[in-house]
Amino acid sequence: MRPQGSALELEARRRRAIAYLQKGRGIREVGRLVGASPSSVVRWSLMYKRAGKEGLRAKPHPGRGLKLGKQSRQRLVKMLLKGPLAYNYRTELWTLKRVAEVIWKKFGVRYHIGHVWYILRGLRWSCQKPESRAREQNERAINNWRARRWPHIKKVPTRRPEHCLY
Repeated sequence: MRPQGSALELEARRRRAIAYLQKGRGIREVGRLVGASPSSVVRWSLMYKRAGKEGLRAKPHPGRGLKLGKQSRQRLVKMLLKGPLAYNYRTELWTLKRVAEVIWKKFGVRYHIGHVWYILRGLRWSCQKPESRAREQNERAINNWRARRWPHIKKVPTRRPEHCLY
């Protein structure tokens, strides 16, 4: 499992470990100090002996790159903030399908609806369900009802005999 932290933070941790080793500290002690296993410290030490500081550098992440780059994602956020009505949808509600369609139309990149959720989460958007209320609703009457009528209607738990176990 990959440890927590960015690539640069992990690289800094490896460099700290090598600095501790060069000061004469033991492998297990260094592992405790930097929050790594002793086997990782040994591996970093061997990499440092073979390739020097270059051996400790952060490696690029394997796998396919992003279809939507950082700048495109920032543009997407601005577009989404305009609201669905700006893109000819009938309601003021973003759905994953709608977001996927906007990405396809504006960026030419197709995403599966299920994957759009990961993109939105990466942009720190959250799932929010709109609250459904009647248009004719009278807030003052509701608050009055909650304060005066509801306490009389609400069930109150009955007292149970002490000898019963639940």
